[in-house]
Order: sequence, then structure tokens, then C-alpha cells
Amino acid sequence: MTVLSGAAATDVGRVRQINEDRYLVGEGLYAVADGVGGHQAGEVAAQASVEALARHFTERTTEALVEAVREASRAVWRLAQENSERRGMGTTLTVLALVEQEGEELLAIANVGDSRAYLFQRGDLVQVTEDHSLVEELVREGQLTPEEAQVHPQRSIITRALGMEPEIEVDAWTLTPYAGDRIVLCSDGLTNEVTTEKIAAVLRQLTDPQEAARELVRQARTHGGNDNITVVIVDVVDDGGKAEQASEALAAEEAAEEAADHAADHAADHAADHAADHAADHADRDETVSVSRRPQPDPTPTPATATATATATRTRPAATATAPPAGGPERPRRLTWRVVLFLTCVVGVLGVVAASVAWYARSAYYVGVDGDQVAIFRGRPGGFLWFEPTLVDRKELSIADILPAQADELRVGKEEPSKADADRYVNNLRQEAAERRAATTTTLPPTTTTTVGGPATTVARLSPP
Repeated sequence: MTVLSGAAATDVGRVRQINEDRYLVGEGLYAVADGVGGHQAGEVAAQASVEALARHFTERTTEALVEAVREASRAVWRLAQENSERRGMGTTLTVLALVEQEGEELLAIANVGDSRAYLFQRGDLVQVTEDHSLVEELVREGQLTPEEAQVHPQRSIITRALGMEPEIEVDAWTLTPYAGDRIVLCSDGLTNEVTTEKIAAVLRQLTDPQEAARELVRQARTHGGNDNITVVIVDVVDDGGKAEQASEALAAEEAAEEAADHAADHAADHAADHAADHAADHADRDETVSVSRRPQPDPTPTPATATATATATRTRPAATATAPPAGGPERPRRLTWRVVLFLTCVVGVLGVVAASVAWYARSAYYVGVDGDQVAIFRGRPGGFLWFEPTLVDRKELSIADILPAQADELRVGKEEPSKADADRYVNNLRQEAAERRAATTTTLPPTTTTTVGGPATTVARLSPP
């Protein structure tokens, strides 16, 4: 049976006036939410998301966890539609849950946004989740380095959040829990201020999860505290013997490899000795045959002849024993290093060509039409060679809501260099459609002060006034 122990710490930071972060530490369920939006709407979104998550996660499976996150997003969306001042609010959500799959207990992680989950195992800290942010997408596309992303002015812009659309895409992973493992859930108020190396150092030094969470929050405040800071640490206290079994299996595997290596060395030595003995025997036989074919001495040799013959017989085996055995002509080598080098170069060139074609075919995005809805595709309009475009995101925008000229352009495919650019283009289409609808009504809709930047699913965190 797997036993978990969790603790959390949160702080408003040194700049913000309101803490819009929320966390959940429950029975096998842990979460961090980082709200976004003006008029304290981020606080509402984060609180609504963790409450809905706890309410809907009733079945201990990974699929049920993902669906509970979707339900949390729907809850935030409904709240935003009910109040015009909360339009555009949203929240990140990173969740850890103990689930069961085919009779085995696992740890499931689900994520939307740029709050993160880390696995700390045997002294090493590894990021499990992928940030849904503008700068991280640029890093994955090779347009920014991780160091540049750390100080980029748009690093707070996220491309996916709960409540921004009626439906949301959720990333999920499963991990095998081992005693001694630690999982860290945190908002970007920690990762923007404290490096991965320093986080790992704290986790190594402090074994109590509550002390470790407080220390990480303290360090984030010390290094600037420019945002709300929330940390949840979950320790795997007992894994039902998984770690022991894994250690035994690893030891058995290493012993088997060592025995195999020893057997191989022994066989090689034996084969070498056998070959040497065989060569020596073969040389002796050749010498014996050679001697028997020579003219034989007189059967009644003189004493001088007898002495010479005896000396030759004694010294010849010693001389021939150190000489190489007689053999046939050397066999020609069928595969030379030049041939191997040539083949390697050919394979390398073909690999580069194939990789270049694949990169070109998959490096772009375009806005098109899926049925009667506007959608974003990855690839080239109409495909390139054997690479067909793939549907990435189907938007809540009908082709009937946009201008005919724009609709014709989308049916062909409007290319964009990145997913973020494609999202921004769709967002512009949506805003233009909304403006046209507003112009046809006699009553203007209420004006909101929520700032929405970038794609339809891209929001910018706002500092309170």
C-alpha cells in the first residue's frame, strides 16, 4: 500500500496586494492553482477550481483525474459568464493524485498552465510538466534559450488556462511511486525566483515536507517575491515494497550481467588457448612430415653422422615451436574501414535530409476550417510530401461569424510561424466578430477592464492597482 505525506506553504510575496494562489492538500489529492484576471477575479477562479476538483474527483483513475480538471475549468467558465467584470478570468492548475491502474498504485499528474510539478528522486530534481506559456513554446521551437526565457518580458503570458474557453486540453502523466521520492507542486512565483539547483538543495537538506515548503517560499521572497508564491511537497512514505523489489531486481540484473561478462571472458580465453595449442600441434605435424620426406641417412651411419643427426632431431622441435604455423595465402578482407566510413556518411546524409524534410513539414502552423469551426493545424496547408497536417486546436468560432473574404482565406489555410501566432490571429477574428455583433445592437454591452493579450487562450497576469 502506498502512503503519502503532504504539506504546503503560500505567501502573497513582496509586490502583490492579494494572494490569488490556492492549494489543496487532501487524502491522496494535491493541487496548486494560480489565478489570473483583474478585479480579484483570479482569486475567485483559483478557489473555484480547487473546490470543483475535489468535488468531482471521486474515482481513483488517471482518466477520472483529467475529467475532474475539465470539470474545474467548466466551473470557472460558468462563473466568468455570470459576471461581466470577471470575463477573461482563469487559473492554472497542477494536480497530483494517487490512482490505481490494472491493480497497481501509481501517481497521476495533470497540468494546465505554467504551474509546475517536479519529481525529486535519489537526489536529482526533474521537471515533469511542460509550461503552457508563450516563452516556453518559443523555447521548444528553438527561438529562445532557457536562459533567455527566464528574463523575457513576456514570460508571464500563458497560452492555456482553466476557464478561458468552455473546454480545455489537459496534459497528464503517471509515475511509479518509490519510498523516498518527493513531488513538488508550485506556482511560478517560486520558479521565477529560485533556480532548480537551489530547489534541489533545499529538498536534500530538509527531510520534513512542511519545513522544506516554508524554506522554498522564504527563498522566493528573499530573491524578489514579485508574485504570489505557493509550494506543495508530497513525500512517498511507503510504497508497498516497490523500492525493495526494484533494488533486488537491479542487483539481480547486475549480477547476471557480471556473470555473462565473466563467462564471455572465460570463453574468449579458452578459445584463444585452444587456437594456440591447435596452431602449435599443426606446426609440429608439418615439421614431422617435412622431415620424413627428406633423404634418410645411411642405416649404418658413422659416429660423426649419428651425432649430427641426433643434434638436429633435438634442436628442430624447439626451433619450430616458436615459428608461426605454415598456412595458406591470407584471405582478402571483405569489409574495410573505408567501406564502413562511406556507408556511415551515406546514412548520415540521408538522415539529415529526412530530418530537414520533417522539420519543414512540421515547423509551421496554419489557421483553417474543421467542419464549420475555425481550427488550428500543425503542418503545411494541403500537406507536404508524405506529411499530412494535424488538428491541434478546434476553436469556439464558427466560419459563419467571420467575413467572407476571411473565410475564403481560412479554407485555403492561413499560415503562421508558431502556435502562439495562430492563437493571436484567431483571437483577432473573434474580437472583430464581437465588434460587428455589438455594432448591430442598440444597447452597448458592458465594458470590462480585464486585459486579454495574445491568443484566445492567452492571458496576461495583471498586478492589482
